[in-house]
Amino acid sequence: MRVDLNCDLGEGFGQWTLADDEALLDVVTSANIACGFHAGDPMIIRKACESAAGRGVAIGAHVGFRDLAGFGRRELAVSPADLRDETLYQIGALAGFARAAGSSVTYVKPHGALYNSAALDFERADAIASAIDEFAEPLTLMGPPGSQLQRAAEAHGIEFVAEGFADRRYTAAGTLTPRSVPGAVIDDPDVAAAQAVRMVSTGTVESIDGGDVAVAVRSICVHGDTPGSVHTARRVRHALESADVTLGSFT
Repeated sequence: MRVDLNCDLGEGFGQWTLADDEALLDVVTSANIACGFHAGDPMIIRKACESAAGRGVAIGAHVGFRDLAGFGRRELAVSPADLRDETLYQIGALAGFARAAGSSVTYVKPHGALYNSAALDFERADAIASAIDEFAEPLTLMGPPGSQLQRAAEAHGIEFVAEGFADRRYTAAGTLTPRSVPGAVIDDPDVAAAQAVRMVSTGTVESIDGGDVAVAVRSICVHGDTPGSVHTARRVRHALESADVTLGSFT
């Protein structure tokens, strides 16, 4: 088996840093780099792209709502046309720095509230897919399996990569448990590693209610802002490799 290991990176702003990007880039195979709307600034984006390119890590545009104060985790009322244009804007900004670093943007992954809402709302998913369609180079779209993001990607002829989360609990419906619910975030590296191995090897995950949920994925995510994210990412990678899973970018 072969699977991608991704992480959200470049999510600082100015003098404020959120995660140890350098250490995480030594572990993951794909980097979802913030494009300046929910986090990140030009200097941080440049550094993240250079660090990813230097390690041969794939670069993805981590696009979000224009919400620095809320870290992109607040639902915003944005029209499909505006969302399309704001998504294309973010991809273009990251692409410039990726090219300067000798690499390129190869995929798009929505962030936070945009990820969750576009997974359920076809108009929003289609706006993101439309932006990808208008970008000059082919890009892959990453999102939850069986979601509206997958439907929109297929409608536009865009490659879709289904993603699962090592450090988040799932509902019985197969969606991410809201962060406001106790236990929604998995902060035990061993539990996160076991969940990742189960998703890859069986295509299922245990829901927060205790039932089995089908989650067939090609990429596993570890959130950079989860406490102890570097240790968790290392533990997840070790567990996957111990289960004879080959780690590598899907691009």
